Amino acid sequence: MSHKAEPRSQSTSSKDTIEINDAGDSLPVVEVLTGRGVVLGKSGSGKSNTASVVVEELLDDGYPVLIVDVDGEYFGLKEEYELLHLGADEECDLAVGPEHAEKIAELTLEQNIPVILDVSGYLDKEEQRELIKEVGRHLFAKEKKLKKPFLMLVEEVHEYIPESGLDDVGRMLIKIAKRGRKHGLGLCGISQRPADVKKDFITQCDWHIWHRLTWDNDTKVVRRVLGSEYADAVQDLDDGEAFLHTDWDDQIHRVQFRRKHTFDAGATPRLEEIERPDLKSVSEDIVSELETISERQKAEANEIKRLRSQLEEREEKIDDLEEELEKARDVSELAERFTDALAQSDSSSTSTKNIEETVEEIRKEKNEEIRSLRQENQQLREENKELRSRVEELEEAANQAERLESLNENIDEVAEAYTRMGEALGLDPQQEEVDRLRQRVESLQETVGELREKEDTDSKLDTETEITTYREFLEDEAVQDAINAAKTDASSPRYVEGVITAIMAENQPVTYDEIADELGINSTGHVASAVNALYERDIVTKSKDGRVNKVDLNINELEEIRATAQRRATSQELMSSI
Repeated sequence: MSHKAEPRSQSTSSKDTIEINDAGDSLPVVEVLTGRGVVLGKSGSGKSNTASVVVEELLDDGYPVLIVDVDGEYFGLKEEYELLHLGADEECDLAVGPEHAEKIAELTLEQNIPVILDVSGYLDKEEQRELIKEVGRHLFAKEKKLKKPFLMLVEEVHEYIPESGLDDVGRMLIKIAKRGRKHGLGLCGISQRPADVKKDFITQCDWHIWHRLTWDNDTKVVRRVLGSEYADAVQDLDDGEAFLHTDWDDQIHRVQFRRKHTFDAGATPRLEEIERPDLKSVSEDIVSELETISERQKAEANEIKRLRSQLEEREEKIDDLEEELEKARDVSELAERFTDALAQSDSSSTSTKNIEETVEEIRKEKNEEIRSLRQENQQLREENKELRSRVEELEEAANQAERLESLNENIDEVAEAYTRMGEALGLDPQQEEVDRLRQRVESLQETVGELREKEDTDSKLDTETEITTYREFLEDEAVQDAINAAKTDASSPRYVEGVITAIMAENQPVTYDEIADELGINSTGHVASAVNALYERDIVTKSKDGRVNKVDLNINELEEIRATAQRRATSQELMSSI
């Protein structure tokens, strides 16, 4: 196919599609909301405009989204849409931190409020990354229950999913990319440096939009995914023009994205003054829900600060008292030495006796003062011990919030499962029984902790031997269990076995056609079903060599497969106990 690809045929407007231009080019809404996508292109090529067009179309159809805005350029959407703009700048509706993450996820998923998470104003990069990680974690956790089509869009994704080395933020985003689709949670990454983005993430995306790229490192990525002819052609694309490559269409289309309708807050500044439009805001009640969290957090921080200050003052006083006590000891010692010297003198005059009596009085007075100082010192130490305990309690209360939340979530899930079980059996579960079950689950948390310790021990033992061959990988018990589970999801166990056999026969990644040849069938439809069943359980990886899909055994993820199997066993053991 020539790189001068023809525009796609016009399609009728539908709420099930996202119209990207007046020519009728479109994207299916459900694939965008729940799938994995990337928008790539050098600065000024139109990638952020393309992302805004997609967001505008989704907002027009009533689908909320969450945008991780790294450069503070998406607030222009508020010209036409009511979005909750959160971050650290004065431009934002409210300054937020990681402690707001759960509420943010609740507002956007349960109350359908679009959110711009503007992280451009955070001076502390760790706070920025922690906020993104926590929001992603709560979105994923809530979507496991809600299963609502929802898109998380991340600008400058190379900063969070780099080619080399993932931190907690990257691992959370990869988790959403790999497992979010089954819960309805999609992820779209935007970057001007595709060479710096983890290649496995790019190749496993369901839809790609390639704007103009000119650097050799970046065009090499195009060559790897689309082929050589597109690696040359991508350098000549106009602003807003892109190659559209999707899993649901065999063709690669050259399309021109329309200009976004809302204010372009990310445009390059010009000499003439730009008139800023009026921006819409969400309800004050919504902002107040987040402000309550901020006020509570601030009050706790102030109380800890006050107690710390009080503690420091008391410790300074202790130091002063100890210094005074030391001086008193010195005076007492001096008095004793003076008395001894007088005792050794041959003089027996009345004045000597008077001096001795005076010294004795001084000694008694100082001894009494020393006792008093010791008592006061001991009392202050006891008070400081209480203060330290209060500070530790406050800090522990803040640290336990997340653990309590996770525990309550597990209890609610079990109680809900019990209720549903009763409804399925035609019973009428009583609230007393639900409460009893909740108490039972709480008593089992200690058992869960022991099981998790055993899981960690087993995981360490399992990973001592490095897996380097396909055969060693397939002989692992956790892998065998996952393959057997995949057989129940595929069209036939034979097709799952055919995928494994084809890879083993070639001892390298294979294509769908090679798997079909191994099975002796003409169609690759059953092959795709078997590959997807194995892919969902991390047994195989999917990649593209040009326009050809390839499948390989995922020997590098054996630890994750074992961990998944262990978590499943732990869950089953817990349910058996219940």
